[in-house]
Amino acid sequence: MALATICLVVYASLYPFTDWRDQGLSAFTFLAAPLPRYWTGFDVGVNLLGYAPLGFLLSLAALRTGRAAHAVSIAVLVGALLSLLMETLQSFLPSRVPSNVDFALNAMGAWLGACSASLLEKMGVLQRWSDFRARWFTRDARGAMVLLALWPAALLFPVSVPLGLGQVLERLEWVLADALHDTPFLDWLPVREIELQPILPGAEMVVVALGGLIPCLIGYGVIRGFMHRLTFMLLLLLTGVFFTALSAALSYGPDHVWAWVDVPVRTGFIGAALLMLLTLWVSSRAASALALLALAVQLTLLNQAPDSPYLSQTLQIWEQGRFIRFNGLAQWLGWLWPFAATAYVLLRLSRLGTRE
Repeated sequence: MALATICLVVYASLYPFTDWRDQGLSAFTFLAAPLPRYWTGFDVGVNLLGYAPLGFLLSLAALRTGRAAHAVSIAVLVGALLSLLMETLQSFLPSRVPSNVDFALNAMGAWLGACSASLLEKMGVLQRWSDFRARWFTRDARGAMVLLALWPAALLFPVSVPLGLGQVLERLEWVLADALHDTPFLDWLPVREIELQPILPGAEMVVVALGGLIPCLIGYGVIRGFMHRLTFMLLLLLTGVFFTALSAALSYGPDHVWAWVDVPVRTGFIGAALLMLLTLWVSSRAASALALLALAVQLTLLNQAPDSPYLSQTLQIWEQGRFIRFNGLAQWLGWLWPFAATAYVLLRLSRLGTRE
């Protein structure tokens, strides 16, 4: 999770990754620059809170690996060095402004997060979490837990079909065609004889059902006990409904928070619940194999359909505004989560086969 947070910080700090140039100044000039005359509470909060999770997770990692005496120092040092690197690289991006205040606030945020982890350790909270994890999860549950933690954030990205993450074929074709424009390699791209057709209600129902089943099966692969699985299943269903509704509210406005709940979607959620119940008793390996099958079917159905026009219009809104860097991150999560899940399930199946 600390590595995932570092990727988030790098993305937010260097977006949009274009127009790199040497502006004729030392990359470290910002360290000795006078303090800015104007600042906002939003900037202060973002710079503090942006590095607090990183400090927390780095300190937690140090605590878990026997470096308790230096946990806070390690977290603050890594956070400060990362911030220094990001601010230095921003000197080569005309659209970004490096700042010594940002650097100080980032380091302070990492310190606050690290101190929080240390305090929770002294209060025994982390030990109780370890005991909870030992009761609920298998020892090799790290990858599944990271995927399940990222799944709600991926659902915030507006999609054509609720829970339908990973619809990338049409956009990938556009990107490749644009990148290969005016080159002989453009002729290498496969050309479809007919345009992608809108997804049918029956296929939409299947996509919704599998979209809920896939993270559930990933969880079943690492969760111990029938009652633990049942509790996880209910929480997952509520999470899927809540974050899909939140995405609709953020994308289309509070008045449209339930606009996505049509007949195929309702039927898909009921189907997801039934499939989750039917697979409660499967073994860890069978759950991973079924998750792989469900991913293959869902991605095939989704990528045979185009983006909806409402989605295309919404993405134009998402690509503007104050939170563009984090909106872009949600887009990448929505696109790549199923493929990361596929890689994880394949690796898990290979490890389970090796053990047997």
